[in-house]
Amino acid sequence: MTDSLPLGRIAGIKVGLNWSVLVIAAYLVFALNTSIFPATNPDIGGNTRLAMSISAAVLFLLSILLHEIGHAVEARRDGMRIDGITLWMFGGVAKFRGMFPSAGAEFRIAIAGPLVSLALGLGCMGVSRIGGIPEPVDAVAAWLAYINLALLVFNMLPALPMDGGRVLRSILWAKTGNFAKATRIAGSLGRGFGGLMMVGGLLMAFAGGSAFSGIWLAVIGLFLLQASAGETRAAVAHDALRSRTVGDVMEPQPLTVQASASLDEFAAFARWTGAGTMTYPVLDGERPVGIFPTGVLMALPEGHRDTPISSLMIPMNEIPVFTPETPALDAVEALRSIALRQGLVLEDGRLVGLVTLDGLAQAVRETTTQPSDTVEPPA
Repeated sequence: MTDSLPLGRIAGIKVGLNWSVLVIAAYLVFALNTSIFPATNPDIGGNTRLAMSISAAVLFLLSILLHEIGHAVEARRDGMRIDGITLWMFGGVAKFRGMFPSAGAEFRIAIAGPLVSLALGLGCMGVSRIGGIPEPVDAVAAWLAYINLALLVFNMLPALPMDGGRVLRSILWAKTGNFAKATRIAGSLGRGFGGLMMVGGLLMAFAGGSAFSGIWLAVIGLFLLQASAGETRAAVAHDALRSRTVGDVMEPQPLTVQASASLDEFAAFARWTGAGTMTYPVLDGERPVGIFPTGVLMALPEGHRDTPISSLMIPMNEIPVFTPETPALDAVEALRSIALRQGLVLEDGRLVGLVTLDGLAQAVRETTTQPSDTVEPPA
């Protein structure tokens, strides 16, 4: 999910707005202006009702942002790194780097957002009950109270990746000492809720109910189903790699090519080795200087057979570099952030291996296909 519009920083945390928020904002304004406010405040019309609808939609998005800031601020207190907050179609996402340091930390981070929503809901309820305030203000405050409290209840369903699911996982993790098992339980509930929402939404859409609301509920259910499965896979991968190093999962002594070699010489070398390798570490003598992705050959015009590899390689300053002792989980974080998804492994300046996301995924598969009765929680 990519931020399409940076909004700056709040409490030192980068905030972005995904284009999909515009869809939700437009629908909210439409629904408030044509259905909700006419039903609750029929005497208000025209430009005033439209202004109320726009204000309520903007304040609702601000409520979601404050909810996510609650998560992010608490995460920072617990020592986690925060890449930022993105508002998008399904609400907001606070993007943390790495795993939760402990069950207690996950509980505090997970519950912080709902507590913000609770405070906002009760605060808006209090405003709506103040006597003598203008009717438009009262109507907007009452709707914001309702929507914040309704979303609080929905968000606290015990299903990953929702806040209630994270709270449940943290409790199970603390009780069993088994992070992966706790994730599987909370993730199963997430997939169950997601499936029910999809079925319920489709029935609502095609059995005489509200078509839009039913389809929207089904879409949310599909998102929950996929996100729960993703959380479970991430937990399994984390558990499989947490005690392993890059040296355990790298490709040792990969085939290399000299920076001074021409494309003709490289082609002859590739034919001779018979390798289907897609990337080659590039050396200048014995010194690593880059990686050559063979895919660039397809985009290269004819008549460049004498072009040296050095002019087509990806240089070292654009490649993640690890040592054999680097934790495998650190390599996962680094490789996810680049398109190449490969890095070099050096020891005392010498090339000793190549590490790839595919290789890390294979290590996870090999580990998880072996039965194990004990799974340690992440440090």
